[in-house]
Amino acid sequence: MSVETQKETLGFQTEVKQLLHLMIHSLYSNKEIFLRELISNASDAVDKLRFEALSKPELLEGGAELKIRVSFDKDAKTVTLEDNGIGMSREDAITHLGTIAKSGTADFMKHLTGDQKKDSHLIGQFGVGFYSAFIVADKVDVFSRRAGAAASEGVHWSSKGEGDFEVATIEKAERGTRIVLHLKSGEDEFADGWRLRNIIKKYSDHIALPIELPKEVAAAEGEEKPAVEWETVNRASALWTRPRTEIKDEEYQEFYKHIAHDFENPLSWSHNKVEGKLEYSSLLYVPARAPFDLYQREAPKGLKLYVQRVFVMDQAESFLPLYLRFIKGVVDSNDLSLNVSREILQKDPIIDSMKSALTKRVLDMLEKLAKNEPEQYKGFWKNFGQVMKEGPAEDFANKEKIAGLLRFASTQGSEGEQDVGLADYLARAKEGQDKIYYLTGEKFEAVKNSPHLEVFRKKGIEVLLLTDRIDEWLMSYLSDFDGKSFVDVARGDLDLGNLDSEEDKKAAEEVAKSKEGLVERLKTALGDSVAEVRVSHRLTDSPAILAIGEQDLGLQMRQILEASGQKVPDSKPIFEFNPAHPLIEKLDNEQSDERFGDLSHILFDQAALAAGDSLKDPAAYVRRLNKLLVELSV
Repeated sequence: MSVETQKETLGFQTEVKQLLHLMIHSLYSNKEIFLRELISNASDAVDKLRFEALSKPELLEGGAELKIRVSFDKDAKTVTLEDNGIGMSREDAITHLGTIAKSGTADFMKHLTGDQKKDSHLIGQFGVGFYSAFIVADKVDVFSRRAGAAASEGVHWSSKGEGDFEVATIEKAERGTRIVLHLKSGEDEFADGWRLRNIIKKYSDHIALPIELPKEVAAAEGEEKPAVEWETVNRASALWTRPRTEIKDEEYQEFYKHIAHDFENPLSWSHNKVEGKLEYSSLLYVPARAPFDLYQREAPKGLKLYVQRVFVMDQAESFLPLYLRFIKGVVDSNDLSLNVSREILQKDPIIDSMKSALTKRVLDMLEKLAKNEPEQYKGFWKNFGQVMKEGPAEDFANKEKIAGLLRFASTQGSEGEQDVGLADYLARAKEGQDKIYYLTGEKFEAVKNSPHLEVFRKKGIEVLLLTDRIDEWLMSYLSDFDGKSFVDVARGDLDLGNLDSEEDKKAAEEVAKSKEGLVERLKTALGDSVAEVRVSHRLTDSPAILAIGEQDLGLQMRQILEASGQKVPDSKPIFEFNPAHPLIEKLDNEQSDERFGDLSHILFDQAALAAGDSLKDPAAYVRRLNKLLVELSV
């Protein structure tokens, strides 16, 4: 071994210590995946070298045959994995193997629960597969040299997976990385050619470069040790270039785990080859779970981009819209330049065509999942529903298609579950119903029991109940679906159209005319608190409600804007009263203007509370209510 210089001991970052603790205490129920993770990392290192060597061929150092080698030593109880990829400098080793320099690290650590099953998928998605080596090893040595660096600039990184690691400078003639795992007691099964071969075939057959294992042959005459020959044990061809008919589901699933660093199978995938004006292949996956950083705008997202089977970049964001940022996969183009950059991708018209086609392919995949696997789609919606709701605003061309994939809670759906699609809603709509009715609010219980729904319950009309914070914003971009317009049941003057009989309409007009005097008295009493007072057609049980003006912001949107410190435009609610309610009848007969004013304001404040709003002057409400209670008790 080369002489080691500049040797120092450094401490692991706190987050790495926590991860190692989870790893070492058998976080993964399936130990053999350590080899898959290390091979995956080695494959990435070779991809990076191949790409960098396009502009700097000297990085290949005369050795253009790229490969991964896995070997073992039964006596020493070691497994060694070696690649001739991009390699690491001393600084790289300290940064990549000793710290997690990744945005959202703190959030990630908060998500770890200590539950092995729940935590395993998180650790995979966070991309820390190297540390899986400590599942089977009590010591790991890494020998590496960055391509293009001098032989004297090699690095030796070593750790027992506890609180610290050692790093030293060494001589290393070959570029790339060699990892030596010193197996724990009881893990000798992995120092075996047959076992390693099976693991590679099972998890890494799709890796698009040779993975070699030693093949022992008989010693030549006069030699003490048999010569070692290497044989390729994987298929060594890019999975997406092969015909779909030749690829098993298990191969698709393992390839997904390789590119997504996930430990669960995907929900669905779509493999497609396009020929003609544009030529490219794509392999797109829908994950089963949302990553912890799904809502962090700066989180890495996008597809792996290859040009003519040469890896170009990870997280190429330009091929799918932002609302589909959870999709994983590969796109391999024959039309792009090998020196393409992120900036060029954003301006290239070829990308626009590919983005449009890939987006439709993903939406078709989701439609198929919703139709054929409704229970699976429920799981998808719980994980990615709020992200999908960003779609109509971002992707006007596919607005109708996205709307068909949306799911909502409703007055006829499962309690509190977002399981009603718009097609389902229209399929059970009342005869003559030409609108899709909905109501937004902060909490399901409050919306479900809202007075705004009373007339809909009476007539048996289904109403969608929207309680996600994004919902009111979403509905500002959804005007109709399948020719039926959306109507907010808390907004404007409710018109049920054909669902009201002519007799009902005539009776309502007569009641409104008979209560014109009460309307004027209420306007005077409530003054600037309201934009308008009118007889309600929505109420059957409650005395009063507050409706929103047609052009005004809803309560949910106002609260979001206020919470973010933005200025909210002034608006006043519309006070609607139920003329048949006993409280309104008493109010109409009240002779004292002072008492009439107090009762009017109490009803107004109660209507605000029922809508989920906060009172502007709670003390005044309490004072008026106490005054009324005292009068009633006398």
